[in-house]
Amino acid sequence: MRCPYCDFPDSKVIDSRPAEDGRAIRRRRECIHCGRRFTTYEKAEEQLFMVIKKDGSREMFDRSKILNGIIKACEKRPVSREQIDECVNDIERILNNTMEKEISSSFIGDLVIEHLKQLDEVAYVRFASVYRQFTDVSTFIAEIEKLHGSNPKKKNRKTEKAAKVVETDEKQEDPHE
Repeated sequence: MRCPYCDFPDSKVIDSRPAEDGRAIRRRRECIHCGRRFTTYEKAEEQLFMVIKKDGSREMFDRSKILNGIIKACEKRPVSREQIDECVNDIERILNNTMEKEISSSFIGDLVIEHLKQLDEVAYVRFASVYRQFTDVSTFIAEIEKLHGSNPKKKNRKTEKAAKVVETDEKQEDPHE
């Protein structure tokens, strides 16, 4: 394994242990040339499949897109990286278990939304706002009310608090992005 620090082509394995619930092997390595240590993961090659996008185009599945979307949704939330990785692993396992060669991006998006709904409600609303292309605050509030199953005329404290968080996040975003 090539060293990520000095680019030397060889390293030695110091420690190996199971990772990701036994689906991977985590290896601690040490570069023979510079002596720095780094971690690698070895896992079985998963079935490759294509993602059919909304416009009909196709591209190879890219796990990092799901990971980055969830990380962004969970930014500044009490969600650990381990919880995020478990979520992404579960989504990827579900997708692989479909045994399909082509999967729609909407199916993947729905899986992400369902996992985020269980993980963190604010992260769920953030992701849903981008995925479902919310256009105004009332759409956010409607989604929050749907999340809590509340009556629009009778708002509960959690709904009002979540709506304020969403409004604050909207105001903080740079309109020039």
